[in-house]
Amino acid sequence: MLHTMVDFSEKYLERAKDMKNRLGFLRRRNESGGGSNAAKLDKVIKTVKPSSEEALKWGESLDKLLIHKYGLAAFRAFLRTEFSEENLEFWLACEDYKKAKSQSKMTSKAKKIFGEYIAIQSCKEVNLDSYTREHTKENLQKVSRSCFDLAQKRIYGLMEKDSYPRFLRSDLYLDLINQKKQSAAS
Repeated sequence: MLHTMVDFSEKYLERAKDMKNRLGFLRRRNESGGGSNAAKLDKVIKTVKPSSEEALKWGESLDKLLIHKYGLAAFRAFLRTEFSEENLEFWLACEDYKKAKSQSKMTSKAKKIFGEYIAIQSCKEVNLDSYTREHTKENLQKVSRSCFDLAQKRIYGLMEKDSYPRFLRSDLYLDLINQKKQSAAS
């Protein structure tokens, strides 16, 4: 039992350090403004951190989680602990790809996305069936906004059925939705 508590404490400390590092950009931005940096950082973190009610809404759907900046960051942190962050990165890259203004931008982004996430043995290869992989490869012969739609849909489905339910059971998420109860007990 004591060993389990020590393991849990170590994992919790690692998560806290990870969150502190991710929020470091807020500290650097505030330090350039002068004044009481610690107070400014606390204020910014409180405005960024969602209420337990907002976090509860993330449990309604993966879409609601992904449209919230803090929800997206929390989900990314969770996926990092499971070594499956490439799924979210791919999905986000596809969303960004759809916003490309010119055909030349779309073409270069399409090649980069394919090479990074879809090509076999790529550094961040996502788990796609051979049909979807081949279909996407064929789509690149004539680049359009919909080149990655099928692959993106499959990866979204994987996250929705697999990673997202585990995220909703994770300590990270449960801590967010129970924060009001914890602060009332303090």
